[in-house]
Amino acid sequence: MELRPAVSADALAVARIHVRAWQAGYRGLLPAVYLDGLRAEERAARYAFDRLDGPRTTVAVIDGAIAGFATTNGDELSALHVDPDAWRRGIGSALIARARADLAAAGFFEAHLWLLVGNTRAQRFYERDGWTSDGTRRSDVVWGAQVDELQFRRRL
Repeated sequence: MELRPAVSADALAVARIHVRAWQAGYRGLLPAVYLDGLRAEERAARYAFDRLDGPRTTVAVIDGAIAGFATTNGDELSALHVDPDAWRRGIGSALIARARADLAAAGFFEAHLWLLVGNTRAQRFYERDGWTSDGTRRSDVVWGAQVDELQFRRRL
């Protein structure tokens, strides 16, 4: 597995994983009609991987294909998704380790993330990596969907 910074040519592949991961991971947490209506092409148009400022995305590449990605923005892990066909193969663990290392290298001593309330699978993953909920909740609109989220933190 190769971990490397995302480039603009990766946008559609990353968006496909983003959509598939939402459709599989958030089934039962968000309305099915909403999840089924997500389109990778629409999401890909929002990425700006070649910018020097703002979010940083790392992709995991296996046999020449992107299998997952992690995005950091400031001290936040703002996204970590793996193609559902590649779940439980260590890709997420490799991506989160790289994201933590990148955040520490950027001078942060602590990071945070927001997790969809009820996403117990992801919660177990993050807790195994040392993240803990600080009890802070928020309601937000993500990709046009109203979501309730719980904040997790981790020392780097």
